[in-house]
Amino acid sequence: MKIEKTMLIGELINMHELIPQMLMGAGMHCLGCPASQAESLEEACMVHGIDCDTLVSQMNEILADK
Repeated sequence: MKIEKTMLIGELINMHELIPQMLMGAGMHCLGCPASQAESLEEACMVHGIDCDTLVSQMNEILADK
């Protein structure tokens, strides 16, 4: 499994149980919002002022160890 910034938040949170925790830890506290489900990870990062490439890299690193 590899995370990409073009993936939708809705599909990401269903990929692995750690992903919602990682997104919340990065500052995305609106995962339950219906609008966020159709947003790409890149769009969500932009809204929240998060460096998407860094987040994707960190998430893939953590998931590679699981």
